Amino acid sequence: MQPPRFWFNSPDAPGWQARLLAPLAALYAGETARRQTNQGYRAGVPVICIGNLNAGGTGKTPTAIAMAQHLMGRGRAVHIVTRGYKGRLEGPVRVDETRHTADQTGDEPLLLAAFTATWVAKDRAAGVRAAEDAGADVILLDDGFQNPGVHKDLSLLVIDAGQAFGNERVMPAGPLREPIEAGAQRAHAGVVIGPPAQRQAFAARYGDRLGLPLVDGHLAPLQTGMDWDGLRVLAFAGIGRPAKFFATLREAGAELVHGESLDDHQPLTPALMARLEQHAASLGAQLVTTEKDAVRLPASFRAKVITLPVRLDIQDWSAIDALLARLLP
Repeated sequence: MQPPRFWFNSPDAPGWQARLLAPLAALYAGETARRQTNQGYRAGVPVICIGNLNAGGTGKTPTAIAMAQHLMGRGRAVHIVTRGYKGRLEGPVRVDETRHTADQTGDEPLLLAAFTATWVAKDRAAGVRAAEDAGADVILLDDGFQNPGVHKDLSLLVIDAGQAFGNERVMPAGPLREPIEAGAQRAHAGVVIGPPAQRQAFAARYGDRLGLPLVDGHLAPLQTGMDWDGLRVLAFAGIGRPAKFFATLREAGAELVHGESLDDHQPLTPALMARLEQHAASLGAQLVTTEKDAVRLPASFRAKVITLPVRLDIQDWSAIDALLARLLP
């Protein structure tokens, strides 16, 4: 489901709904804080967490891909451990993109497995142990910043500069999994994703409050040779913020004649896809979706839908490299 609109009201005027839900938010925040007192499994290799404070999508998957590629470029054997949201496999199991389906592993693990060894495990500690046994010398924990099951040697908070922290309230009163200051105390840096103006506005508002090095990132289309200029498209996306994907298509030069916002990880049933195909045909438009959605497409539609892959562009890695220097020999 899409988050309620009042989650993204101004922090100064969060709305009556947020105020009404404040007692439940306090209970949620208290339980999250209590869990942090647990001692998680300490791996024999460095564990780097790619997490966030917000519920929903902020860009963790492209950040995990960028981080994996950065570490592999330094000669590291990188494995990713993820819960496999909405996948039915308990794990730990190493994802095989030629054998597994999104129903089994979730969509994000299938995408991550195209870049490096990826493990699905509902028990994150068991997944980390499996990655260690398989030869990982660095483990990326995809999500799990609030999960105490594994000790994190380095934690990066991924932040969507456009939505920031919404009304700054904890769920269900707002989009946060825990209060801003509590999360910032356990993190080592923030990766702020968005256009330059949004990143600058975020840093001005929250930089001092977070007290963390902030690394600028921008999602940009991968250069595949596809000519998007003037192409009429019907785009659909079941990600945290579909509007970001639609904006990326426009930036690439496509003419977006319709954008279909789906729920995050929504199943792409044959009935849904037949409706979208018919709508696209009536508009004279090409069906386009994200990489994450593409792995959930029914087999009969995979040749009919174009994928726009995006990658996280980080121009300056110096702040992250300084943290890695303390962690990796």
